[in-house]
Amino acid sequence: MAAMDLALHAQNALAVLSGSFVGFSLALIGGGGSILAVPLLLYVVGVKSPHLAIGTSALSVAVNAFANLVPHSRAGNVRWGQAVVFAAAGVIGALLGSTAGKLVDGQRLLSLFALLMLVVAFLMVRPKRPAAGPVCEGRVCLIRLALIGCAAGLLAGFFGIGGGFLIVPGLILATGMDILHAIGTSLVSVGSFGLATALNYAASGLVEWRIALLFIGGGVAGGWIGAAVAQRLARRRAALNWVFAAAIVAVAVFMLAKNAGAAA
Repeated sequence: MAAMDLALHAQNALAVLSGSFVGFSLALIGGGGSILAVPLLLYVVGVKSPHLAIGTSALSVAVNAFANLVPHSRAGNVRWGQAVVFAAAGVIGALLGSTAGKLVDGQRLLSLFALLMLVVAFLMVRPKRPAAGPVCEGRVCLIRLALIGCAAGLLAGFFGIGGGFLIVPGLILATGMDILHAIGTSLVSVGSFGLATALNYAASGLVEWRIALLFIGGGVAGGWIGAAVAQRLARRRAALNWVFAAAIVAVAVFMLAKNAGAAA
C-alpha cells in the first residue's frame, strides 16, 4: 500500500513538472511549445495509452490557450469576428479529426505524431515571412477562413494538439492580418479545438482528469515563469527556437525507434 501511495505521489509530481515545462516553453517560444505534451505524458508521467495521453493533452492545451487569450484580448490583439469564423469551422474539423484519431491504432498514431513533430521542428526554425498581403474582407474572406479553419481543426483534432503552428499562418493566408494579430486571434481556435477534442475523447473515457488538472496547474505556473524569462531573452528567440526544435527532433526520433522496436 505504501509503495502504491509513493508511486501515486511520484506521478503527481511528474505531472506538475511536465506541465510546468510545457507552460514555460509555450510562454518562451510560442507556437509549437505544446507538441511535447503527449510524449511527456506517455514517457515521463506514465499515462497508460496514446489515446489517453492525447485526450489529456488536448484538455491541458485548451485551458492554457484560453488563459493566454486574456492578456492578448486586453492588448487588442484579437480580431474577434475572424476568430469566431475560423474557430467555428475548425471545431467541426476537430470533432471529425478526433473521432478518426480514436479509431487509429495507438502505436500507429504515435508514429504519425512523431512525424508531425519533425514537421513542427522544421517550421519553428524556418524564416518567418511577412503577412500575405492586404487584409481580406467580405464573403471570399469568410469562405477562406472557414475552409482553412476546418483543415487546421481536422489535424489538431486528429493529433490532439493546439495547432498554433498551423493556425497562425492559416489566419495570415486567409486574411492577410499581421503576425501579432494572428497570434492573438489564433488562441481562440487553439482553445476551441483543444476543448472539442478533449470532450470527444472524454466521451469515450479517454481523459485522465487527475493528471490533466495537475498538468494544467503546472502549466500555469510554468507560463508565468516563461513569460518573465521571455522578456529577458527576447533577443535570443531565434537561438531558443533552434534549441527547442532540436529537442523536438530528438524526442520524435526516440518515439519512432521505440515504436519500431515494439512492432518488431
